[in-house]
Amino acid sequence: MPTIYYIRHGETGWNAQGRLQGVQDVPLNNLGRRQSVHAGHILADLLARDGRDARSLKFVCSPLGRARESMELLREVLKLPPREYAIDDRLREIGYGEWEGLTLPEAQAKDPGLFARRQAEKWSVAPPGGENYVSVQARMRDWHSGLEDDTVAVAHGGTARALMVALGFLTPDRAADLTIGQGCVYVFRDSELSHYYS
Repeated sequence: MPTIYYIRHGETGWNAQGRLQGVQDVPLNNLGRRQSVHAGHILADLLARDGRDARSLKFVCSPLGRARESMELLREVLKLPPREYAIDDRLREIGYGEWEGLTLPEAQAKDPGLFARRQAEKWSVAPPGGENYVSVQARMRDWHSGLEDDTVAVAHGGTARALMVALGFLTPDRAADLTIGQGCVYVFRDSELSHYYS
């Protein structure tokens, strides 16, 4: 299968506050911009190690602004035109519906029963008006099935978890609460998943 170099967007103010972002367009903060540049340097090193020219890869991004800003900073590090990449809506973050903008304690206070059910069955239970991970996994499987070339993807924590499950690297139970790092690069290559922080 094509190699995927997967980068989660850098930190936003809402990440720092522990707020659920979902499909809200929250910009990167200063740390998030530094993380995106750092991820660009890691990717440059990985490509050099693999004997790859960045211009030979496809670049695709979530439509959300925090991912796009991360992609553009990363491409600048690679000395590529910042805005020459594709957008794919299937890479958007999991939708949290009515919980977007809330912290977890606020979501729990808003609907304790549903919150408890979702904590117990995170992969299949959706917030009110939002998505569950089953549907995100399906769209990530659909996205992956169309890949023909080695690809750099910049997207989100939720879509990373869903891709890991879709490709058989993790079970839903293990993926549901997995922390997806910012400022690092995950490499999906054949039957291996690796991540690089430096």
